[in-house]
Amino acid sequence: MRNLRYALAYGADAVYAGIPRYSLRVRNNEFNVLDNVAQGITETHAAGRLFYLTVNLLPHNAKLRTFLDDIAPAVEMGPDALIMADPGLIMLVRERWPDLPIHLSVQANTMNWAAVRFWQSVGIERVILSREVSLDDIAEIRQRCPEMELEVFVHGALCIAYSGRCLLSGYFNHRDANQGSCTNACRWEYSVHSAVENVSGEPVPPRPPEAESLHFIEEGERPGELMPIEEDEHGTYILNSRDLRAVQHVQRLTEIGVESLKIEGRTKSHYYVARTTQVYRRAIDDAVAGRSFETGLLGELENLANRGYTEGFYNRHADAEYQNYRQASSDSVHQRFVAEVTEFDAETGMAQLDVKNKFAVGDRLELITPEGNGDFLLEGMESLGGEPMQEVPGGGWRVRIPLPRSADRFTLITRYESV
Repeated sequence: MRNLRYALAYGADAVYAGIPRYSLRVRNNEFNVLDNVAQGITETHAAGRLFYLTVNLLPHNAKLRTFLDDIAPAVEMGPDALIMADPGLIMLVRERWPDLPIHLSVQANTMNWAAVRFWQSVGIERVILSREVSLDDIAEIRQRCPEMELEVFVHGALCIAYSGRCLLSGYFNHRDANQGSCTNACRWEYSVHSAVENVSGEPVPPRPPEAESLHFIEEGERPGELMPIEEDEHGTYILNSRDLRAVQHVQRLTEIGVESLKIEGRTKSHYYVARTTQVYRRAIDDAVAGRSFETGLLGELENLANRGYTEGFYNRHADAEYQNYRQASSDSVHQRFVAEVTEFDAETGMAQLDVKNKFAVGDRLELITPEGNGDFLLEGMESLGGEPMQEVPGGGWRVRIPLPRSADRFTLITRYESV
């Protein structure tokens, strides 16, 4: 719910959420409670936006027995569409609710105009195209299927493998598993290299005598191309894809006539949701207004948690212009999310903050709001009791600071850092 509210505040035209039993959104999901689904739909519609309910799993027989009865209360709440992948579930929904709009999930792996025409023939209103399609593919689909709404992913995590749908072979060798030409990259020989964390928490090669607690792997035929091994409470992930970042292609996608650009934000923080939404909102508005792409948007996304960025499959061979985008100005600007505003006194200009990370008087900060962002120098800070403070050591603290302009409950603060 918190992420939904930040997405709406920072410019999303629509949000999507899934009930865990019938979607691929199982972890960290408050929409396992139908009251939250109802509240989400109510708040979204009150803001004049759209709410899509994700029902995109590919079920075994057992879930078919309960599907219609379980999903009926959510349908009665009035979502603007269901996002679905399984033809059987789509058939059941069409039979029970013939007027309910259905969007075809990316899980259906729709990659060509003939498949789009098929889904149109059975009443699908929008197709969310496969992540493997190129910009030229999207343009041809748009030309051949002018009456079908198209949606594409532009930011977020990329999958590596799902039962013959692995992206690893396509990423390394431009040979796609779902085209029958997989190179079995998951079975190649990889060696392990030590690593340490830099100030941004990213694995980098160690400089002796630093501790060697993290590691890289190296594929045998690609010496020097080191890929980080990461581990969290769920385990170690060796074959992680980089994250998709396609903000530089928003203008082309707008010109093609794609109806919707989609951000993948599963298990992400409200800060991540706010910043990605704000960046892509600005890119869309610039494209529609005919303004050139602002390369600084790349740098803003660079400061979010990511596994390194890729443009995915939009272009198989990067052109000279995109080579410049890869670096842009992001290498010299690093930020860390340090606080969010919980209260603001318009008379005194003082804001109460919920602190997330360390910062101090004299730091250069950025105020991030739905109305726009701005830098300021922190000139003072006090505890809630009014005692002056020079530094707050980390998360869990509540302090007050002066702000250069008004703030609301969706205001976030970052700190500029040197690397």
